[in-house]
Amino acid sequence: MSPTTPHPAFRDLAERVNNWGRWGADDEIGTLNLVTDAVVREAAACVRTGRRIPLALPLQQDGVQTGMIPGRVNPLHVMVQINQELFGPGTVACSDDVVTMGLQAATHWDALPHVSHSGRLYNGRPADSITPHGGAAFGGIDKPRHIVSRGVLLDVARARGEDRLDGGHAVTPEDLDAAEELAGTRVRAGDIVLVRTGQIQVCLAGDKQAYGYPSPGLSVRTPEWFHARDVAAVANDTLTFEIFPPEIEELWLPVHALDLVEMGMLQGQNWNLEELSTACGQENRYSFLLSATPEPFVGATGSPVAPVAVL
Repeated sequence: MSPTTPHPAFRDLAERVNNWGRWGADDEIGTLNLVTDAVVREAAACVRTGRRIPLALPLQQDGVQTGMIPGRVNPLHVMVQINQELFGPGTVACSDDVVTMGLQAATHWDALPHVSHSGRLYNGRPADSITPHGGAAFGGIDKPRHIVSRGVLLDVARARGEDRLDGGHAVTPEDLDAAEELAGTRVRAGDIVLVRTGQIQVCLAGDKQAYGYPSPGLSVRTPEWFHARDVAAVANDTLTFEIFPPEIEELWLPVHALDLVEMGMLQGQNWNLEELSTACGQENRYSFLLSATPEPFVGATGSPVAPVAVL
């Protein structure tokens, strides 16, 4: 997309899902405003067994990044002291570590300023408000102080009778409708939707190149579906989140721009939804309490997260 003349198809979609000013000119958290106290109380009522399911990939040097995105490095873990007696011989010994990593390297949330288009971020903020030393002046990943809500698994692969979607599959609103029917619950305002394609299985099997390209993911038509239901956030189990390469030639990352810039909706990537899919199938229910607060790096445009679903 040109910085001054967005693709006509994108422009039409953007107008239909735009949330700028909906929660005031100073708003920096977008659709997370939909997660009210009442929504969280209802989410807590989803807990029946107390079964806890982790949704994060391990943070390791042999991670999911393939080098496709410059600078987004897998976690590099180094010990900076090992059993060091800091206060003299015979005292308690300490071991400390340091990690260098891309904040979007593994399971993560994209913050609202992660992408811009036409020189603008969410709520009309200027894209050049992101600076080398300060990072994002508005809407950084530190702004959402807590992300806890009802989660709903839309298991698109299972709804289609497949274990895993192929790399060329664009998840459509019709796919989401079918997965919603399988879930037996309607997605409602303030929900966090988790879309399973099964693609993470490729990564877990060790084929990182096949995991990244081509990749199934959300169609450019899906933001309207989420907007109509007032979804608070969306995450899935792919590297690119949306279908990649794109559906519309020369329209790169349109779903990112529609979700983050126009709608103000956080999106998550590289979530491991396999165990959750099995558990939801066993219990025949696809809604749960979801805790997924990112690490609050000030001014960051994304952050690792270790989400937990509680059934």
